[in-house]
Amino acid sequence: MPAVLTPRARHVALAAACGAAGTAAWAAIEPPLARRLGHGYSDVRLLGRFAAGERLWRPAGVAIHLSNGAAFGAALALTGATTPRRAVALVAAETLATWPLMAVADRIHPDRRSGRLPRLLTSRSVMVHEAITHALFAAVMAALFALIGRGPRR
Repeated sequence: MPAVLTPRARHVALAAACGAAGTAAWAAIEPPLARRLGHGYSDVRLLGRFAAGERLWRPAGVAIHLSNGAAFGAALALTGATTPRRAVALVAAETLATWPLMAVADRIHPDRRSGRLPRLLTSRSVMVHEAITHALFAAVMAALFALIGRGPRR
């Protein structure tokens, strides 16, 4: 007999899927955005190089990034913050709250130690990159959730 999700579990699962989709949009826009901003920074690479070597950073980074997006979407659903305005506000707050962690990345990340990346904590172009990608993530996640999260009820 198939398992049936409760309405709350369905709500959280949909929000998690929307969060993963928002993160996929973020990952897709990163390469052209980084080129436009004149740096080689990528959240996917940042996460992937922490978790895996030079050869496997991309699949590791994508998996971690999508998982983070899904977890964020689920957390927003659990707190009731799935409206576009609330999602954007909480994503902006998360961006600002976690920005000091760039100091840790500056000290220990392999791409920083090798000189592949500039200093992250004080880079205006990386901060602009983060603001744009986080806003895109929030907008896609909230828009998708608005479309499918309020779909037909049974």
